[in-house]
Amino acid sequence: MKIFEEIESEVQCYARSFPRVFNRAKGEFLYDSEGNQYLDFLAGAGTLNYGHNNTQFKQGLIDYIEEDGVTHGLDMHTLAKGGFLESFSEKILKPRGLEYVVQFTGPTGTNAVEAAIKLARNITGRENIIAFTNGFHGVTLGSLALTGNSHHRQAAGTGLNGVSRMPYDGYLGDGIDSTSFLDKVMSDSSSGIDKPAAVIVETVQGEGGINVASFEWL
Repeated sequence: MKIFEEIESEVQCYARSFPRVFNRAKGEFLYDSEGNQYLDFLAGAGTLNYGHNNTQFKQGLIDYIEEDGVTHGLDMHTLAKGGFLESFSEKILKPRGLEYVVQFTGPTGTNAVEAAIKLARNITGRENIIAFTNGFHGVTLGSLALTGNSHHRQAAGTGLNGVSRMPYDGYLGDGIDSTSFLDKVMSDSSSGIDKPAAVIVETVQGEGGINVASFEWL
């Protein structure tokens, strides 16, 4: 642990709660340098849907690297990207009759959110985004404006504008339909809530406390 205390910045989050040095991972488990096993509920903040070092993915990656496949091609065309697009079209888009195009935004969720914000505002010509209480959408400036957590928001060092906050499902208590409130302020030109460029919502809030929106509310 000494090297982390001496050399690494104190701008850390999860490491503060897990004072361990991990050296191996497989499936749903992490293993520290002393051989202790941990069930990994973090799962890369939700990115490891198939677990650590999934056997099928692992072999595919090894084969690709051994063949000197392109590992970083910016936005240029590669056989690997072409294969992905063909599979995505055949398995996801065509069966559903979706005439969508794919935008490769970057490796993190906040990249996708930032791109969506810019796209929505550019197309609609509006600024306001509707976000919900306890939501978490990232910590880059645009995404942070949509995030509800005051701990994260205070780190911005500047105003976080262009967002109207609405109550998430169950936020006002059992039996209170917060969508009625949203409908009311959106239909009332004197509500003080500008017509939005977009509405962003998590079907399941993770950072906000594991809040699951009901099907009816969505």
